[in-house]
Amino acid sequence: MNKKQVRISAKNLGQLALPDYCPRCFYLKLKLQFKLPWQIFPGIFSTIDSYSKKITWQYYKKHKIVPPWFKPFGNFTGLLPVPHWSKFYIVDSKTGIMLNGMPDDIFIMADGRYFIVDYKTAKFTDNQDALIPLYVIQLNGYAYIFEKMGMGKIGGLGLCYYEPQGDAPTVSFETVIQDDGFDMPFKAHLKRIKLDPAGVVLPLLKEVRRYADMGKAPVGRDGCRDCEILERVVGVVG
Repeated sequence: MNKKQVRISAKNLGQLALPDYCPRCFYLKLKLQFKLPWQIFPGIFSTIDSYSKKITWQYYKKHKIVPPWFKPFGNFTGLLPVPHWSKFYIVDSKTGIMLNGMPDDIFIMADGRYFIVDYKTAKFTDNQDALIPLYVIQLNGYAYIFEKMGMGKIGGLGLCYYEPQGDAPTVSFETVIQDDGFDMPFKAHLKRIKLDPAGVVLPLLKEVRRYADMGKAPVGRDGCRDCEILERVVGVVG
């Protein structure tokens, strides 16, 4: 019997890797296609993310190399245009799960392989470090799709945190003041991610299938805040 196709993004797949993930919440998100009214992605981060990509591409077009802050990741000979998420996907034949996504940038390595980079607008704090398991799945998910689509061989994965320099010395403030506002500098912090596409992705696709086939929601994680909010909402609406 053919299994009903279920779609999930590489980033949402990564939620299963978080140490505090809640089975009940994941089940509900999966059934609702990860569209929950109280979890809205702030538009400002989307704007900064788009601007980060433009900076990288404009620098490359002018200098024919990627920006200098990416040097710790290695030597790159170019940039590969990133496919739209609607064209960047695979369907796993064993589980019927469609895995999709959209990398921020794909660098071309000197040996002909490719390096996937994902941008994060945040300071690299202990809280951000707690999200690394999710990012490991997210980037390896992109790598898995890339290779399965026959686009080439992935040679590396990395995160680039663009950290807002809000604690800059007061004496430098004069240089960022404009007539209609002010500028805020960002500093890049790089973190390499271990490459293991099939090793980390395939077991989680099986987990997604398991959740998709459940007839009712599983028990939630003890102390889950979102579950508590849901219970209050259900109580209000009757």
